[in-house]
Order: sequence, then structure tokens, then C-alpha cells
Amino acid sequence: MKHPQRQYVRLDATESAFLNKQLEHVRSKTYDKRYPQLKARRFVPVDSSVDSGADTVTYYQYSHFGTAKLIASYADDLPQAEVEAKKFTTNVYSLGNSYSYDIMDIRRSMKAGIGLPQLKANAARRAFEVKVDEILATGDSVAGLYGLLNQPNALTYTVPNDGTGTSTLWSTKTPDQIVRDMHGIAHWIVTSTKEVEQPNTLLLPLEQYNLAATTRMGDGSNDTILTHFLNTSQYITEVASWDKLDGAGSGPSDRMVAYYKDPDYVQGIIPQEFEQFPPQEINLEYRVPCHGRIGGVVMPYPHSMAYGDGI
Repeated sequence: MKHPQRQYVRLDATESAFLNKQLEHVRSKTYDKRYPQLKARRFVPVDSSVDSGADTVTYYQYSHFGTAKLIASYADDLPQAEVEAKKFTTNVYSLGNSYSYDIMDIRRSMKAGIGLPQLKANAARRAFEVKVDEILATGDSVAGLYGLLNQPNALTYTVPNDGTGTSTLWSTKTPDQIVRDMHGIAHWIVTSTKEVEQPNTLLLPLEQYNLAATTRMGDGSNDTILTHFLNTSQYITEVASWDKLDGAGSGPSDRMVAYYKDPDYVQGIIPQEFEQFPPQEINLEYRVPCHGRIGGVVMPYPHSMAYGDGI
């Protein structure tokens, strides 16, 4: 039995011109739309220098070793210095979604003399950014991508369990104990690396951040825990909240993160930002494919970061 030939609705020249002009406007407008409530891009410097056609990103870490010694004239036993290189590779994947307008959307907009609804394009961009935010935060286990909050080689800071009933939770601790924990995770990076690494940023779960930002130190002080910490920290210059830290630790438990926020130390690999292609005619609708590329978060110096769980 012969299948009936598939039928498509064709726009006339005027309608086609209207569609192309409107979609050009929609694409241009939504491309620059920002969603500040998605915080990953604030905490992870983005590296867009990778070619959008690359399937992998590779970087090398070099270690120097060797020694020197006092020698006599004409010595022939000079110690030799060497350099060792380690290769690290992460994969890059495409992200995609789409939005569409049907034939009546186009004709009604044209008849009314108004533009095509922007909401559909905004929804596609928003969905794209939500996925980017998720991958920059916790990666993608299926794809083998890592995020800022689950780097496999980061340091682990053991939060003291001297709260009520030997608890590590900040809700059971005094202001002085909480300040000590905040200093402790930063100092752990410094001492563990023998001052090679020094963090400048501390991220807290929302509840713990609010606790630190609103609880006074006591003894008549007007300083909150957060203010006192920033005034006395040798290393941390920024403390921020992130809801992605709720339950991000082992157990699961709430996690705090200290790290050195700098493009040389932490990079969110996004070779291709959100882009939109010309509309495709499918039955009674015109679908706009959207695309981007992402490679997770790379940390060439993983010991510049530490996680503290159970706060």
C-alpha cells in the first residue's frame, strides 16, 4: 500500500519575509538575556577560547624535581633536574533544545501588526542556562563531566564535631565556633599545600550563609559572624551563598567550599554559547533549533579547593 505523500504548509512571500524578520529580532534579543539567579557563571570563570568543533580539551600539568649540592672544581657528578608532565583530558558535549511557532501564530501576529511572542525563545534560552548552571555546579555523571562542587581531587576539610551533642552542624555551634570553621577550611588549604595555594572565595549553603550574616558575635559587638570573619580573614575576600550546596556533601549533607577563584585555577569550559539556527518547516509549524557546547569544570590546581561537609 502506498503511503500518502507528506503535505507541508507553505508561507507566501510576504509571510516568509515577516517570519524571517521576526525570528531575526527574537534571536538577537534573547541572545543577550541574562538570568542572574543562576549563579554558576558568577562562581566559575568561563573559558570560551576552545574551538566549538573540539570534542575534547586537553591540558598538561608539569612537575619539577631535582636537587643541587655543593661541588668541587671539575666535579662530574652534578645532580640532574627533571620535568614531568601529566596529561588531563575532558570531553566536550553539545546541548540542544528548540522552540516553534505554528502557522496561525505567524499569521495572527502578522495581521495584528505585532511581533512574534518572545516568551518561547526566552523559555528555550532559560532551559539552556538551567542545564549549564547544573553542569557547572555538579557536572554530569553519565558524560563523565565534573562541576565546581564535585572535583575528585579537591582537598577535604574535616569540620570539628564540637557542637551540641558532638554535632558538626552550625545551628548547634556558637558564633566563635562558626568563625573558627570558616577560617579552618581556608587555613587547611594553605597548610596542606605549604602556602603554595591560598583561597580567596568561600561559598556557603543558603541557610548557613543567612545564619552567619544575621547572627551577632556577642559580648556587645555589632559585628555579625560574617562581618567579623571577613574583617579577620587573611585569605578570603568574598563569601557568597549558593543553594546548590544544600545536600551537596557526603551523606548527603550541606557543604561549604573554599577555593581560589581565578581563570587560571578554575575554568568552566563553554566552547559554544547558546546559538539559534534558521527555522525548519515541520508540518504546520516552524521550529527553531538551539545549540551550545560544554565541557564541565576543569581545575588544573585541584588542591586550591577544599570541601567541608556537615555544616
